[in-house]
Amino acid sequence: MILRSMLFVPGNNLRMIHKAATLPADAIILDLEDAVPIDEKETARISIKDSISQLKKAGATVFVRVNALSTDLTYEDLDFSIQEGIDGIMIPKCQSKTDIDEILRMVKEFEEKRGIEKVLLVPLIETPLGVINSFEIAASSDRVIALAFGAVDFSREMGISISSDQIELLYARSRIATSARATGKLAIDTVWTDIMDMDGLIKEAERAKRLGFSGKLLIHPKQIDPVNKIFTPSEDEVNFARRICKEFEEAMKIGKGAISIDGKMVDLADYKRAKQILEIFEEIKRKEERFGK
Repeated sequence: MILRSMLFVPGNNLRMIHKAATLPADAIILDLEDAVPIDEKETARISIKDSISQLKKAGATVFVRVNALSTDLTYEDLDFSIQEGIDGIMIPKCQSKTDIDEILRMVKEFEEKRGIEKVLLVPLIETPLGVINSFEIAASSDRVIALAFGAVDFSREMGISISSDQIELLYARSRIATSARATGKLAIDTVWTDIMDMDGLIKEAERAKRLGFSGKLLIHPKQIDPVNKIFTPSEDEVNFARRICKEFEEAMKIGKGAISIDGKMVDLADYKRAKQILEIFEEIKRKEERFGK
C-alpha cells in the first residue's frame, strides 16, 4: 500500500467527506477524534457509516480514526466504522501491544458480524510511552501496516515547545521510523499545522523523508500535491533503479553476487531496494491515472 499522503477529514462534515473522493491523497482518514466535538460524535459516526462505501466506490483508500481506548468511545466508534469498504483503522495514543490486542479483539468481533475481511491498523504514536514501545507496537500484528507520528500531543506530554529546527522531535521521529522499517512497516510523519506555510510543510516533509518516513499526515487538501511529490521517487532514482535491476539480473545469470555501477558496489540488498522503488513508482502511476495526471 502506498501512503505518501493521508488526509484527515472531519467525520461530521459531509461536504468535506464528499469532496475527499475527488482528491489525490493516497488515503482518506475519516476522523471521529480530535476534529469532532463530543456533542457531534454520534452524528459523525452516522455520516461515516453512510460514506465509507461511496468513498471506496470512488476509488479512495479509506481509514477511520476512532477515539482512544481511554475514552470508552472506541467500541461504538468501531461498530459504526467496520463497514463494507473500510481499509483500516487509525488508533490514536497507542502506547503498547496491549492496545493493539484490545483493538483487534473488537475489530474481529465486528468483522465476523458483517463478513468483512482483515481490516488494517495504523497506530498513531503520540506519547512518550508509545515512542518507547514503538517496536513492539509495530511487531504486534501483521495487520499493523504503518506507524504514524503525532507530534502535537507528544510535545504536550513532553512539556516542550517545537522550535524551527525541530531538534526536540529528532529522537521520537528516528525511533518510530526505525521501529517501522525494522518490522517491514511504513512510517507516516506528523501533521504540519500551519496550512498557510507551504515552505515549512515542504521542509518538514523532506526532513522526515531523510529519516526514513514514507509519507505524511495532512489536514488540508492543498498539502496533498507537494507532499506526494516529495515522497515519490525522482526520475533519476527510477532510472538508476532500472539500471540496477537490469544489470544485476544479468550478473546473477552468470553467478555473480555483486557488481559495480558507476563506481558504486551493488549487491542483493541494493537490487531488492531498486525493485521496491520501481514497484512504488508503478503503483503511484496507477493512482495518478485515476486523476488524469
